[in-house]
Amino acid sequence: MLHFRTQGFNGCAVKYSPFFDNRLAVASAANFGLVGNGRLYILELTPNGIVPVKWFTTQDSLYDMAWSEIHENQVLTASGDGSIKLFDTSANDFPIQNWKEHAREVFSVNWNLVAKDRFCSSSWDGTVRVWSPHRPQSLLTLPTHSCTYSAAFCPHNPDLISCVTSDSYVRVFDLRTPASASNHLTVQIPIHSAPAPPAIPGQPGIPPAPCAPAEALTHDWNKYRPTVLATGGVDRAIRTFDIRAPQQGPLTTMLGHEYAVRKLAWSPHLSNVLLSASYDMTCRVWSDQSDASAVGDMDLMRSGPTSPVVGRELGRMGRHTEFVTGVDWCLFGNEGWCASVGWDESLYVWDVRGSMN
Repeated sequence: MLHFRTQGFNGCAVKYSPFFDNRLAVASAANFGLVGNGRLYILELTPNGIVPVKWFTTQDSLYDMAWSEIHENQVLTASGDGSIKLFDTSANDFPIQNWKEHAREVFSVNWNLVAKDRFCSSSWDGTVRVWSPHRPQSLLTLPTHSCTYSAAFCPHNPDLISCVTSDSYVRVFDLRTPASASNHLTVQIPIHSAPAPPAIPGQPGIPPAPCAPAEALTHDWNKYRPTVLATGGVDRAIRTFDIRAPQQGPLTTMLGHEYAVRKLAWSPHLSNVLLSASYDMTCRVWSDQSDASAVGDMDLMRSGPTSPVVGRELGRMGRHTEFVTGVDWCLFGNEGWCASVGWDESLYVWDVRGSMN
């Protein structure tokens, strides 16, 4: 396990480069993101450990970041002042481009993996915006009418954008549809509409997550099943949904975190494995049991809500001493390497397989 300290700055997000197997970036904020500067770290894994190659200090907190899919040296950042900045690691200390249309904090940015000439952002102002790195203004605004913590393009379809919001909904926008009164909104799934999930055997100290609506903080698309995504939030539960059947409720529910789930990331190597980061100071690895149960097409053929499958915790990492706010998988090499950051000013690079039960 490798460790790097982001001294004076609390980590908010971490991402591996899609171009280099030894490079990653960390978005961070002073004073836990409440007030003060932000800092973007560009780090490399070397035989001597984790080495900072460059960093950029910003006037406001950085809550998220995303590597460009068209330029190996460029990184997007989401800022507390409502701006989105594009930095080039080979350029000077100033951003090469700056966009500012959001009225409140930008909490997530995501680059389109298929149509690589666009990216999206989400904000506390209740909107998701679509951008091009070659245009000074946004291409499209998608209203959610609720604080939007996470937005992402589907990795299988360049025209699908999903988001999760403070009103506990998953929304999916299809940019191929007419805007009309729906503003491209095609799917809206209430995360807490299903019956309360069962408790986990052998864990009596952790009650089942309540079914009352609670803020959804994070979500991620499955890399192998084009219609499946996972959500997590304040109620501590991780749920998976199939957007083809929004009325069916969650396919799988994963319980075990003791505080809010802050970040989710599906494995780029295995279709049934995902990684979570939580305010309970742990990262956990899960199986959604899709390889061992009849979920998916069989459930879609049933009428009415179905009982969710209970996912299985495969292992956990507990080295962080404060809220864990970001996790990401390495795309290269063996299938278990990942990185995590938290409010303890720490970045860890570790092998998931070493923490499995």
